[in-house]
Amino acid sequence: MATSKLPSRLHHTAYVAKDLEATREFYENVIGLPLVATWCEQEELFGKERTYCHCFFGLGDGSALAFFQFAEDEDQKQFGPEIPSSPFIHIALNVDKETQKEIEERIEKAGYTAPDTYILEHGYCRSVYIKDPDGMILEFTVDAAEVDEINRVRLADAHSELKRWLGGDHHPNNDVRDLMKTS
Repeated sequence: MATSKLPSRLHHTAYVAKDLEATREFYENVIGLPLVATWCEQEELFGKERTYCHCFFGLGDGSALAFFQFAEDEDQKQFGPEIPSSPFIHIALNVDKETQKEIEERIEKAGYTAPDTYILEHGYCRSVYIKDPDGMILEFTVDAAEVDEINRVRLADAHSELKRWLGGDHHPNNDVRDLMKTS
């Protein structure tokens, strides 16, 4: 059951980066997200004094992607496990067609190619994927023109479709895959 009032937006999502300058260059110069804050901290965390820096890259709704780097190698190893490079573990950001095109152009200009970048036409959206310097996958998605109707249908059958799938009926229900080609 949903709460009576949903969170208003994502504040930030945070990850540990190996090299904050490489991360800054990628997110600011390739992707185009502005660096909106850099916090250099030293505090008692988890039983030890820790020194770290974290950078926030702004999104249009005021939320941010945040990345940490620790001063001590021991802390970096403890809190900075490798980001799994799986296409099913990623950050998806909604953009309009113009912004997606600009990002695609910057990706190409920066020299990124497959398999580090690819495009999928899902039907309900068109997605551009790229790996960041730590191997995390970002998705920039443009919704189909018919997104409100698509979302209405999926909301109406969300529980029954989940129950069907969990019950062993694994046939696809994506009957909109070709919509993006005509939008």
